[in-house]
Amino acid sequence: MKLLKFGDLTARVPIIQGGMGVGISLSGLASAVANEGGVGVISCAGLGLLYNKLSSNYAEASILGLKEELRKAREKAKGIIGVNVMVAMTNFADMVKTCIAEKADIIFSGAGLPLDLPAFLKKDSITKLVPIVSSARAAKLICEKWKNNYDYLPDAVVVEGPKAGGHLGYKENQINDELFSLEHVLPEVVNAVADFEEKYKKEIPVIAAGGIYTGEDIYRMMQLGATGVQLGTRFVTTDECDASLEFKRTYIDAKEDDIEIIKSPVGMPGRAISSSFTRDVVEGKKQPKSCPFHCIKTCDITKSPYCIMLALYNAFKGNLRNGYAFAGANAFKADRITSVKETISSLMTEFKAKLNESFGK
Repeated sequence: MKLLKFGDLTARVPIIQGGMGVGISLSGLASAVANEGGVGVISCAGLGLLYNKLSSNYAEASILGLKEELRKAREKAKGIIGVNVMVAMTNFADMVKTCIAEKADIIFSGAGLPLDLPAFLKKDSITKLVPIVSSARAAKLICEKWKNNYDYLPDAVVVEGPKAGGHLGYKENQINDELFSLEHVLPEVVNAVADFEEKYKKEIPVIAAGGIYTGEDIYRMMQLGATGVQLGTRFVTTDECDASLEFKRTYIDAKEDDIEIIKSPVGMPGRAISSSFTRDVVEGKKQPKSCPFHCIKTCDITKSPYCIMLALYNAFKGNLRNGYAFAGANAFKADRITSVKETISSLMTEFKAKLNESFGK
């Protein structure tokens, strides 16, 4: 098994905790994962709302909130701490600049193509850059643009399949199409990235994400060429997850047919747990009257069925009557709340058992 490296950073276990907003993965969860040898990830989505006591200006509160979360994570953790910064956010540049200035270990960036991400680096920057893609074409385009325009290649690439929670980089008719499954797309991304690795003599790990829930899943992804995996859903039902207990209970109480694809105001399909709120949205009962945050570039208040920021914030706080929980396709498998330590230990035990089995041990 190859070690999961991001340049001069090495993770002790090949597990990245997915960045989940609003407020689901903050310093509490990220630091716990980092301390167990994985890569902990803070989501900066919605920090301006979570930290609105620091400033009434959403953009300023977002910057202050990110600095605070990174500070708290560093106090609690000795491992690798990354930040998830969505390209679709209107304050994308602010968040990237803050990550780099505060010396975050890694920026993970998806929900759009982060074609200009290396432009924010300074000569003394230590932050690693990892794009999140859903196709080999996107991975190749990013590698070409970054190399040609900035003489920089990704420090790793995350390929996220259609079984992920939250917003998906796929059209609705592609979500259940085998040609767009993670098992199909992952090897294509590995091959596309390998061309750049060979040409420029740089190691670019490919990390599989979306629907990964067990150690056996990790083993399957490794067999397909992944060096590591990213999991979000599995970490929601942990003590250290920053979400409310009520949010976590929605996962534990969910049945398989409760996991549904919804239409998001940002123009992308999303996977969430069915609730009275999502049903009211379908019936047109949640039309927003104003847009207080202007948080997503593609969100049009005149066409939005609801305010996604408020819906996700309410869910994070436990108010599921006025919000909903994003979740991966396997969220219904959660049956109890555990610790991050137990979760990672269980994943690695299952993975090693499958690995030993393959070698006939």
